[in-house]
Amino acid sequence: MERRAVLARIGSAFRPEAWRRQRDRFARLRRGRFWRVAAVVLAGIAGGWVGLAVGGQVLTPIGPADVNLGVSPSWRGETVINIAPLGKLAFDTHAAPLRFEATIAEIRLAAAEEMFQNPDSINRLGASIVADLKRGVVALAWRAVLFSVGTAALVSLLLFRSWLRSLGSALTALVMLATAGGVTYLTFNPGAIAEPRYTGLLAGAPQVVGSAEDVINHFSEYQAQLAGLVGNVSQLYQVTSALPVYEEDAATIRVLHVSDLHLNPAAWEVIGSLVEQFQVAAVVDSGDISDRGSAAEDVFMDRIAELDVPYVWVRGNHDSMGTQRAVAAQPNAVVLDDDIVEVAGLRFYGAGDPRFTPDKALENPTNEEVAALGVEQARGVAEADPPVDVAVLHDPLQGEGFSGVVPLVLSGHGHDRWTEVRETGTRIFVQGSTGGAGLRGLEHDEPTPYQASVLYFDAETKRLQAWDDITLGGLGLSSAQIERHLESDPDREVTPAEETPGPLETVARTPTPTGSPTPAPSPTVSGPPQ
Repeated sequence: MERRAVLARIGSAFRPEAWRRQRDRFARLRRGRFWRVAAVVLAGIAGGWVGLAVGGQVLTPIGPADVNLGVSPSWRGETVINIAPLGKLAFDTHAAPLRFEATIAEIRLAAAEEMFQNPDSINRLGASIVADLKRGVVALAWRAVLFSVGTAALVSLLLFRSWLRSLGSALTALVMLATAGGVTYLTFNPGAIAEPRYTGLLAGAPQVVGSAEDVINHFSEYQAQLAGLVGNVSQLYQVTSALPVYEEDAATIRVLHVSDLHLNPAAWEVIGSLVEQFQVAAVVDSGDISDRGSAAEDVFMDRIAELDVPYVWVRGNHDSMGTQRAVAAQPNAVVLDDDIVEVAGLRFYGAGDPRFTPDKALENPTNEEVAALGVEQARGVAEADPPVDVAVLHDPLQGEGFSGVVPLVLSGHGHDRWTEVRETGTRIFVQGSTGGAGLRGLEHDEPTPYQASVLYFDAETKRLQAWDDITLGGLGLSSAQIERHLESDPDREVTPAEETPGPLETVARTPTPTGSPTPAPSPTVSGPPQ
């Protein structure tokens, strides 16, 4: 009987129903185990990031200063030097989602005074700073690991009431931190320090002044404040430029590129300050200096004469022939209208925009015709001897025809700064509005920023080597930013395109920053006339 009972149980175990019950039981166990492991891993990741954000800081002496070193989670891998309250220098140094920040907490006056009074102290400073920084980084690493792993373990223990699961979360946080550190080490780019982004808020900057009517009523006061802001930021940037950056020499040619002033008097304060602070050899204006092109606006051009450098200008679609004559009347103005002229050691070609959009009665050329005109003009420039170094056209759609003909094309028109290198080797450089788009800049929720760029050319090769992008907050704002960019291959070959784009085509553009910044949207080269 017992033998029969055993055989019966064994036989029942091999029945299909029994197999299905066993299979479902194991499936439930596997699913439960998977979700428990996933919960432990998620608790470790979340707790690790929280611990890093909360405890990833250490105060350490570096030279004559006490510096807060910090590491925190970030969507963007960067290193930031915070010089409070003046501003910050940011560098895109690595690819891991970590932000390293150094903030000067306090300057020890006695140590600083000794450094400046004793030359031997200055000589010893370099070595001591390196040693201090290494000690600070090691201390920061240990503190980051301790807080990250400890917080992950604590979070898991509170959630699951299990020491074993708490240990699993702690190991997860440790692996995550080690992976992020490894990616940081493998992708670290010391050359990124050559392209800093400076941002800051200065006490003397203009404040929000309310409505457009208030802005107009306080315009003279605002102009003075804005000029002071430009000067202060420029001086600060020159100090920070002691970092390893593009080393200009006496043979470097500095040119200020502006565009789309649109009759804004404050633009002259910006331009004047930049000319003085950066000691530029010339100003290049890629058009739309006026707004309606009327005779009443001609007096605005008189401010050109106050600049002590040549002012190279091409007509924009808001500039009339009367505007062109008013600019040409200024003693330092160089008007280009299908002309080649050498200014400050560089050969410029420029041509006016064939449209005059304020007059709605005119039959202005279409975008296709503007593009075709650029191609035709470029054919003549291609035969120039000696060759042209820079072409200046108001609309980048017209400038597209010069791709493969000249190394650099300067344009404006869109009130949005961007640049890229075409496959032909030509860089298209489109400037934003140096006049904040004039009063139309007040039509949006956020005013249009003032934008200009200082271009650095090699005096021997005539090629662009680097440029500084200056951005000031629009009317009523007080922000300022200067970004340094280096030309990755300044002596690249410029070759004609195999096939010239037809006039119906528009070329999608993508900003190509040499360092970091945040990528901007990518509209087509030319939109509707501004």
